[in-house]
Amino acid sequence: MTRPETAYRTSMLALVVLTALLLLTPFVLGGYALTLLGRVLALALAALGVCVVWGRAGILSLGQGLFFGLGGYALAMHLKLAATPKGELPDFMLYNGVEKLPWFWQPFHSAPFALLMVVALPGLAAFLIGWLMFRRRITGVFVSIITQALVLAFVTWLSGAQGLTSGTNGITDFQTFLGLNMRSDAFARGLYWATVLLLALSLAGTAWLLRTPFGSLLTAVRDNENRTRFLGYNPAAFKVAAFVLGGVLSGLSGALYTLHLGTISPAMIGVAFSIELVVWVALGGRASLWGAAGGLVLGELAKDRISSAAPDAWLYVMGGLFVGVVMFLPQGVAGLLTRRRTPVPLPAPELREVRDVA
Repeated sequence: MTRPETAYRTSMLALVVLTALLLLTPFVLGGYALTLLGRVLALALAALGVCVVWGRAGILSLGQGLFFGLGGYALAMHLKLAATPKGELPDFMLYNGVEKLPWFWQPFHSAPFALLMVVALPGLAAFLIGWLMFRRRITGVFVSIITQALVLAFVTWLSGAQGLTSGTNGITDFQTFLGLNMRSDAFARGLYWATVLLLALSLAGTAWLLRTPFGSLLTAVRDNENRTRFLGYNPAAFKVAAFVLGGVLSGLSGALYTLHLGTISPAMIGVAFSIELVVWVALGGRASLWGAAGGLVLGELAKDRISSAAPDAWLYVMGGLFVGVVMFLPQGVAGLLTRRRTPVPLPAPELREVRDVA
């Protein structure tokens, strides 16, 4: 069995063990600690998307908050309608003088439609943005600027459309999801277990996909796009596919996070959030799915502790972490661990003889 195959089987076994341990956590933790862990694990789905887009395809997107927000708002619209008496308008629309439910809100009365939009809206948006950028061979820092501008425009629209999206207040006051009481302890435990399973399945599925020829071609596009094009492949198509996968994972993350937190607002999905995702993935290791997810989980847990103890110092700590990773750990913690586990190869026999004679 080859070393990559052994490493893959080992990582899958570790995933099974870790998933089993996480599924048992609700019997140990409770209250705020379990809710916090559930939110962090939901965010780890978005980190997997950043790993695919940035770590494997080489596309530094600073706009993943756009896809995260689309998934979150798609579900929040259904939850708000489910909490509104039949035939009436959501409270924030009444406050802003809206007399009729907007046409794009009406399909979200249906739970299956809303769940479909959680992945379809981010996926479609990622496809359109990626197709427009990559077919024109836009690369590098220009991609980062464009994606950052798009998420800023989305947040600006959400904040200004008070009567349609509740503006800066966000959409909140949810009560039921699929007929279940969202404020019960049983729902909190069930949501946590669903988050763990979705994260495990997403990690396993993404790891499998990246081991296929598709993953190898993504690496080829990242390392030498022109040579890949010379070999007869279309780099733009693979970039768009990676971008769509990253968008779908971020949309799922946004929907789960909305369920855990019980609200969604423009402040949660802006440029700062998108950059923070990149920072945590860089810390854990953008070339490793495990590193990306682990970096986000550890970073968010540390953020909760440090920001509670020293709110004014947290941004400086995060900035210092990012600078330190760029300077001393360009491959993140996962890259450092990989280098330590990889044995130094011995020189060939003839080279050893020459060295000994010398």
